[in-house]
Amino acid sequence: MRARWAAAVTAALTMILVAVGPAASATDPVDLGAGYVVDESDVLDQAQESAVQDQLAELYDQTGIDLYAVFVSEFTNPEGSQQWADEVASRNGLGVDQYVLAVSTDGREYYISADSAGPVSADELTAIEGEIRPFLRDGDWVGAVTTTVAGFESATTSGAGAGWIFVLVLVGIAAVVVIWLVVRRRRTAGAGGKTGSPEVPQVPLAELERQSASALVDTDDAVRTSEQELGFARAQFGDAATADFVAALDAAKAQLAEAFTLKQRLDDEIADTEADRREWNERILQLCQAANAGLDEKAADFDALRELERTAPEALARVSSEREHAVARLGVADERLTRLRTTYRDTALSAVADNVDQARQRLGFAEQQLTGARAALESGDGGEAAVGIRAAEEAVDQAEVLENAVEKLATDLSAAEKAASDLIAELEREMAASGALPDPDGQVAAAVTATRQVTGLARDEISASPRDPFATLQRLQAADQQLDALVAGIRDAQAEQRRLTETLSRTLSGARARVAAAEDYIMTRRGAVGANARTRLAEAGAAAVRAEQLQSSDPRSALAEAQRAQALADEALATAQRDVGAFDAGGFGSDGMFGGGRAGGGGSDVLGAILGGIVVNSLLSGGGGSSRRSGGSASFGRRSGGGGFRTGSFGGGGTRGRRGGGRF
Repeated sequence: MRARWAAAVTAALTMILVAVGPAASATDPVDLGAGYVVDESDVLDQAQESAVQDQLAELYDQTGIDLYAVFVSEFTNPEGSQQWADEVASRNGLGVDQYVLAVSTDGREYYISADSAGPVSADELTAIEGEIRPFLRDGDWVGAVTTTVAGFESATTSGAGAGWIFVLVLVGIAAVVVIWLVVRRRRTAGAGGKTGSPEVPQVPLAELERQSASALVDTDDAVRTSEQELGFARAQFGDAATADFVAALDAAKAQLAEAFTLKQRLDDEIADTEADRREWNERILQLCQAANAGLDEKAADFDALRELERTAPEALARVSSEREHAVARLGVADERLTRLRTTYRDTALSAVADNVDQARQRLGFAEQQLTGARAALESGDGGEAAVGIRAAEEAVDQAEVLENAVEKLATDLSAAEKAASDLIAELEREMAASGALPDPDGQVAAAVTATRQVTGLARDEISASPRDPFATLQRLQAADQQLDALVAGIRDAQAEQRRLTETLSRTLSGARARVAAAEDYIMTRRGAVGANARTRLAEAGAAAVRAEQLQSSDPRSALAEAQRAQALADEALATAQRDVGAFDAGGFGSDGMFGGGRAGGGGSDVLGAILGGIVVNSLLSGGGGSSRRSGGSASFGRRSGGGGFRTGSFGGGGTRGRRGGGRF
């Protein structure tokens, strides 16, 4: 019965196929463009291609998965189906939820390229490839795509182990849909009219939230990568040549900031209705899509600008010199951190505790990339050399940030100590002045007693060794707020204004330092940091900006914003540290927004580069089965297409290069 049904399905599909003999030609890895279908073999007619496009778009609507169908005559540069398909994914910057079905129609080879951290397992992909092989043998290209779509839907809706018992049923239904779509399109085209599309089922809220969190991570990485690329381009080509890129990046930053604000509202302590959560998550997706679209518009121009380099030998010498300078400073940072450890507690140094080791890894990675780039130049491969130089450039830049962060923290710790001492003196004056205030119920006296205990303990702490000035200052600030809440109403206006101004200045300075520390930590470890930490950091930065804007006109509101900025920055740092801890343990981060931490291998220097969100050059892997991801190392923003996001860095995901596919 099943065999007869399969034969009937195949016959039905064959009815809609138009046999076209493709011209035999070798094809290098392709750009995917704006749709889901690339048919360079010309095996699909217009109606079939439209029908397949609709199926693949529907797959994204139902599952959040982008599947790209690519038909070429022969795979070349590289010739293997696996390497060719993975190179398409790499060239187009595909992410964890994005797949490529690559088919060589003359070479009779095929493969599904997938990220190892994606939602469809390797076993499920192998099963799908087995199901589509008969369709490929028969030249039933539409049937092959239909079966692949059915397999992805089954894998994501039924879960692992659901089996393939009903695949033929799904194929049969899909075949009827394809026939109906083709007939409808032809009738519509003949009549010149339009037909309405059926209503797309609503994406489950949990899936929508996952998509928005993933989009935030991807877009944040794209913006950061683009910002770094822009900085390098401005240094080389000047402000005039990069003005359009600055405008595009500023617009993307504004959209990303709004998206992060919405994510913060979703994550705060205020309960939200399901309707609000859906609306805000949809808005986050819209903002991320708009931000990426703005960057994409400039991607080709930016690529062309980077092509103007053509000075690989000079660039290699420059980056090598910068690396040597960073190596020399590494010892200084190490010595500085060692001295800090004798004075301060581990809790005070947590933001830079492993900075020297991380910087050493980045510099080791840079050396490997530069060595590969030299070899590439000697062999005449300027493109490969440019990729290695750019990766080394970013690694050296991160190493310098990591080194500078040690000295910045030393400065911030000294500032926190001074701020704590100043606040103790201020509180002592306040306690003395509070004795003259009316206190009918004894509340002021009780607050003064509690404050005196805090200041006494703080005085001992700031003179102890080791110590944590940040923690001491936070306790003093809490005591200060409690005392202020009691006596603010009975102070004279002049004293109250003076007190407010001093408190605001001290708090805002601390907030700036904490935001900067969290920013440096997340930027140099962004390969492991998920959406939650990034959201807190974005909102902390926004709160600090609002505090600065309000400090003259509304100092009390400015103080509240500064306090919020400091608290959010500390929360961002703590969340990011948990994400990195999970990465080091081979996990998935606190909010599940990045892939297996140690997948990919290649030594600690390479792992450090992955942690930093730097794309690992294929020179290190030998260009074999494990392909590199194109994390914006040679382009502004990302290349867009299809219906979803294509990640611009290692901001999530694992590796490509599983064994599979084969001949048909």
